[in-house]
Amino acid sequence: MKVLLTTTSFQDTPGPHHDKLSEAGFELLCERGPLTEARMLELVGDVDAFICGDDEITKAVVDRALPRLKVISKYGIGLDKIDVGYVTEKKIPLTFCPGVNHTTVAEHTFALLLALSRQLITEANHCAAGEWVRLTGNEIMGKTISIIGMGRIGKEVAIRAKAFGMKAVGFDLYWDEKFAREYNVKRCENIEEALNAGEVVSLHVNLTDETRDLINAESILKMKDGVIILNCARGEIVNSSDLADALNCEKVGGYGADVLDIEPPPSDHPILRAKNTVITPHIGSRTYESVQRQAGMAAENLILALKGEKPLAQANDVPIINHT
Repeated sequence: MKVLLTTTSFQDTPGPHHDKLSEAGFELLCERGPLTEARMLELVGDVDAFICGDDEITKAVVDRALPRLKVISKYGIGLDKIDVGYVTEKKIPLTFCPGVNHTTVAEHTFALLLALSRQLITEANHCAAGEWVRLTGNEIMGKTISIIGMGRIGKEVAIRAKAFGMKAVGFDLYWDEKFAREYNVKRCENIEEALNAGEVVSLHVNLTDETRDLINAESILKMKDGVIILNCARGEIVNSSDLADALNCEKVGGYGADVLDIEPPPSDHPILRAKNTVITPHIGSRTYESVQRQAGMAAENLILALKGEKPLAQANDVPIINHT
């Protein structure tokens, strides 16, 4: 079996996930993703399976990969780069890895928030340059955080918000009332109410037609002056040009993001040049602990599916066939 492996964190992080693939006897074709459709088309014609990250798996890629392609194992949970409907139509099992990175991403969310609130990057850069510049930051205790998307990651953010003494409000189509009561999260009736309620807005929703450009000139205008926006979800949830304008005129007080709408971004990307930003290169789930959990699950999903056994988590309703 020949497997295309594109996720860099899987490849770069040591751990037992490598042993799983080795012991299974796969021939690995390793590339440094995320890969464009054009590059995927060059690679997929003679592989039996993918362990993919945020590579573009379009109809054309699927067609090029068939009839040999048997399984797609998504490393992580985001499926927006995969044409799930077409993959399902072609009877290709698609597995994924829910529940393995929520702690890590929530921690990263608070790292971004604290860095912005206390101007840590600016201050550290001053010290590195031999300058002793003492800026005045802000506490987060007592501030209201609006959590958009109360799934696994959003809940972990709420838990940490309570520990920091923040007030939490949230919005999700599927509301967990028991959790909300335990962690004192006020439910907002709609997404607009949630966006407008907080001094901090933290985004934890999937990328869909409804959430694309959710943060735009119109929605920003209704938010609190000086709001800090955090994005550890998907870059396309934010309209980069509109947000850059709001940052530069200080309507938005800061933007902390682990994702951008173009990754890696061009040097003239508007967010990179905007005021009061802390941008990291999609590393929110990239810790030794989280990578080993995700990579182990992605490898196990692949092995089980190829053996005709039920994977740990499957994102589409396609029968599993034994290919060994």
